[in-house]
Amino acid sequence: MKPVKLTSLSLAACLTALSASPALADDHKDNTTVSQTAPTAPPVAEKREHSYTHHGITISDPYNWLKDQSYPTIDDEDVLDYLKAENAWFEAQMEPHKALTDELFAEMRARIKEDDSSVPQKDGDYLYWVEFEEGAQYRKHYRKPVTGGEPQLMLDENELAEGLEYFRLGAMSVSDSGRYLAYSYDDNGSERFTARIKDLETGELLDDVIPETLSGLNWVANDTMLVYGKANANWRVDNVRLHKVGTSSDQDVEIYKEDDITFAVRAGLSAQDDWLIIATGDNETTEVRLVRADDPTGEQILISPRQKGREYSVDVRGDELFIWTNDDHINFRLAKASLDNPSEWETVLAGSNEFYLTGFELFKDFFVTEGRLNGLDQIQIRSYDAPLEAKPISFPEASYNTGLSNNPEYDQAKLRLAYESMVTPDSVYDYDVATGSLELLKQQEIPSGYDASLYTTERLEIEARDGTMVPVSVVYRKDREMGGPLHLYAYGAYGYAVPPSFSTTRLSLIDRGFAYAIAHIRGGDDLGRRWYLQGKMNERTNTFNDFVDVGRGLVAKGYTAEGKVTASGGSAGGELMGAVINQDPKLFGAVASHVPFVDVLNTMLDDSLPLTPGEWQEWGNPIESKQAFAYILSYSPYDQVTAQDYPPLLVTAGLNDPRVTYWEPAKWVAKLRDVKTDDNTLLLKTNMGAGHGGKSGRWNSLYETAEEFTFFLWQMGMTDTQDGE
Repeated sequence: MKPVKLTSLSLAACLTALSASPALADDHKDNTTVSQTAPTAPPVAEKREHSYTHHGITISDPYNWLKDQSYPTIDDEDVLDYLKAENAWFEAQMEPHKALTDELFAEMRARIKEDDSSVPQKDGDYLYWVEFEEGAQYRKHYRKPVTGGEPQLMLDENELAEGLEYFRLGAMSVSDSGRYLAYSYDDNGSERFTARIKDLETGELLDDVIPETLSGLNWVANDTMLVYGKANANWRVDNVRLHKVGTSSDQDVEIYKEDDITFAVRAGLSAQDDWLIIATGDNETTEVRLVRADDPTGEQILISPRQKGREYSVDVRGDELFIWTNDDHINFRLAKASLDNPSEWETVLAGSNEFYLTGFELFKDFFVTEGRLNGLDQIQIRSYDAPLEAKPISFPEASYNTGLSNNPEYDQAKLRLAYESMVTPDSVYDYDVATGSLELLKQQEIPSGYDASLYTTERLEIEARDGTMVPVSVVYRKDREMGGPLHLYAYGAYGYAVPPSFSTTRLSLIDRGFAYAIAHIRGGDDLGRRWYLQGKMNERTNTFNDFVDVGRGLVAKGYTAEGKVTASGGSAGGELMGAVINQDPKLFGAVASHVPFVDVLNTMLDDSLPLTPGEWQEWGNPIESKQAFAYILSYSPYDQVTAQDYPPLLVTAGLNDPRVTYWEPAKWVAKLRDVKTDDNTLLLKTNMGAGHGGKSGRWNSLYETAEEFTFFLWQMGMTDTQDGE
């Protein structure tokens, strides 16, 4: 239950419809007229003249008005009426298929063990775990003494969420003494969290209230202080602050402030909790400082000054520093240094073209490196005395997803691991470091039944147009006929690798004849750091090309056919959806684009938006660079909508989303309605009470997945319910 150790700085950058919402009249000239009847046609957004010019290039943007000028307050009635009208249209179009949605939801829910709990894990004097009760939307957090005794309910998320449309627990941290619980929560989806402190001995909530946090919560100074980061007016964390327990947050002390608006700051504790690690950086550059956890206002040690393009993270063991860095190899090396001379780095593990080192974790008698070899996860146990002699943890399947799980103690004899594959449900193991044995502690239970022998998974390679071989993970029933429908998923940004993981919801498509494929396209780091770099900045279009080429390759191999490919992606993956339907609309039979980053150029030109400055290293800075402006313009899905047929499209948004603002999908849908030449279904659903992650609560979120799958089945002509209705 202690905070996650800070071993890297990754700055990535994962819907309520109102059925009674008024609809806008289908009238180009007076689109603000409100009708109380069920809509018979989709709303048409008014065009209002607006343009902007950069680098001598003028862009017309007639839907700019959908961005409420008082944002982050959203009170423009025209904007709200339009979003409500789109929601009403969504409800009207989905209503005839509600029986299928309900059926899908019921079968998805039946695969989930409602009264479930995690495997308890020891941390100090207590065992900690979480539970879901039957029917509950949210978790309960428990502990009990290692020596025995009754479980203690530390926190009930259901109680905190009572009466709220949205609730999300953020950070959670138990003090070293075990007395205090610090936690934070978001109650509207804006990702501005409020932190509170609970006395676990008395059960009382302290008066301390820390508003607008956006960080972990770390106990320091013998449990008398909390370290956190406060979101500034632009929803960026540019600071590290100290809160003294029992005082007003107005008295909190800032111990670090970052002046570069493109950098964000995070703080965490070292492996032995003796150092506070302060890391600042963007998507390609980092800088780290240390300060004693028992003296957090004391002198800070700068490990090494920032150098553009160099990333590094640090942990501490005694008087030695361990450093993960890409300073001399694209796939990172592991180095060490002394506290007395922190900028002189000596190689422990050299960088490798074959092995991609993604991180490390220090323990008392050994350390662990994690990475990927040929795209497959690797966990390796290493000795401090002979670090080159790796002891890998082996698994039998050819394709899988694994990694270290919750290992809170420094003196750890057994390692908690997570494991799954596209056919093997989520599994929790303990690995005995001394004997090398794996003990299965728990495997995800599927109450309605699951027979893994009915399914098969494959790892394919498909050639992209530039000759690059792109990996693809596919799962389907063994009795499926080739050439049937296939769902294709990808993300493709920020170096995030989409793992070949297990999904119970996915079975609702697979059991109806779909194959499900994950395209490990460039932009993720599935095949190493270079794989990521080949899908960002001036090579961004490789990501889109890879996805289309994988889809076409699966058609050529007979797995599916043109028009039978459904696809989905969210956020940057939503941008992917927008780009690929601009490029090859005939390939797809239906597409879902969730909270899509589709108005790329406008967003990258607006440095007042929360994420924009930190994103310039990912996409380019069109404010300063004409080349970046022109390149982003060439693929920005909103800007590249053309008069052509588009596949059926479901788009989702969150009104309070600070990552992809609601107006990006709204503008995109408005433009598509005006320009596209087909009569295919186009739906926009805006969650009026949540943010980037959609509805909160496990059942609310699950119902939205059922709606998405209903959309796919509807568009593929497969809407018959299982009972024949």
